[in-house]
Formats: sequence, structure tokens, C-alpha cells
Amino acid sequence: MSDPTDATDPSAASDMTEVTEVTSVTDATGVTGTPEAPPTPDTPTIPDALDPWDTVTRLHAWLTAHQTLPPGQEVLLRVLKLAEEVGETAQAVIGATGQNPRKGHSHTWQDVEAELSDVIITAMVALRTLTPAAPEVFATHLHRVAERSLPKQEPGAG
Repeated sequence: MSDPTDATDPSAASDMTEVTEVTSVTDATGVTGTPEAPPTPDTPTIPDALDPWDTVTRLHAWLTAHQTLPPGQEVLLRVLKLAEEVGETAQAVIGATGQNPRKGHSHTWQDVEAELSDVIITAMVALRTLTPAAPEVFATHLHRVAERSLPKQEPGAG
């Protein structure tokens, strides 16, 4: 049975009988406003988050400096590493949903977030391994995907 207070169980919300939404609050001084989410201590403000490609380039250089195989095999290993990270993400989802009867709930949804982040980082490093123009290649491809997938915005719309 789901525990409605368990944030790791996505089905828990369906067990709740009532959900209320806070749209404004009045503080002790009488000022009314929209409450802001409290800062999450597990999410520090990191300069790398502003320019992840700088960090990816540094990771690429670090990996290359420690590479013992011929350069042609470097790309192959980075893609294999990406496949490994995707598998770890699948393992975390299985663990977060308790789908392995032998292991039960062996992971949390935060583990899934971390594994998905590893997939993204590993893919970025693999792309940087293919080309030093990785940021431009990614931005151009993201733009193409957005153009074919998202509705066109009206001029002047945010």
C-alpha cells in the first residue's frame, strides 16, 4: 500500500483525498504575497550550472589526459559509457518503483534524478569528444528539434 507522505512514490498522490493550493499568504507584518519555495539545501548554487560546457570541456581534458587507449577508441568508450549510465538509470527506476521483488524499493526518485544527470553529463562529454564545437552543435540541434516540435510563437510573445 502506498504511503501518501512518501515523496518517492509517484502513485502516493492518487491516495490523497484532498490537495489544497496556496496562492497567497499574509506575513506577520500584514504583507500579502505568493509564497516562494524554501531554498533546497541539497541544491547549491554552482557556477558550473551557468556554463556547463566549460565543465564538460574540463572533464573531457581530464579524461583524455588519463586515456591509455588509442585516440580512435576514445569515442567508442565514451558512447559505451553512455550506455552504461542509461542502464544505471533504468536500474534506479526499477528500484524506485520496487519492481524487483528480491530487492524491493532499493532506490529513490532522487537516485533517478542523479542517474539522469549522469546520462546528460556523459552524453555532453561524448559529444565534446567528437567535436570541440560541441556547444554549437548541441545548440543548433536543439533549435532544429524545437522548430519541428514546438508550436510557433506569436511575434512579441515571451
